[in-house]
Amino acid sequence: MPTHFITLFVAVIFETIGTTALQASQQFTKFGPSVIVVISYALAFYLLALTLKHMPVGIMYAIWSGSGIVLISVIGWVVFRQTLDLPAILGMGMILSGIVIIQLFSKTAVH
Repeated sequence: MPTHFITLFVAVIFETIGTTALQASQQFTKFGPSVIVVISYALAFYLLALTLKHMPVGIMYAIWSGSGIVLISVIGWVVFRQTLDLPAILGMGMILSGIVIIQLFSKTAVH
């Protein structure tokens, strides 16, 4: 697997950590989770900037945001007991399908 995909994957993980901490920060009223939000997002955006050396911004952002949506929705369901209805699950399946299509068939996925 190319390094830029690993960098993008780690950026998605940091973004997901930051978003999870955002929920736990209770609107930035809890110090620990608030610090995690800031650090996680800073690392995520730094890694995204590195990824842009090898991928067009639209493709990189589609993969990053789509993966983040799915991961944070699963975390919201498991950790915060937030429900997902059938349309939400189907929509996220379409997002994942789009990411797979980009990766398998798009010639613009890499500079």
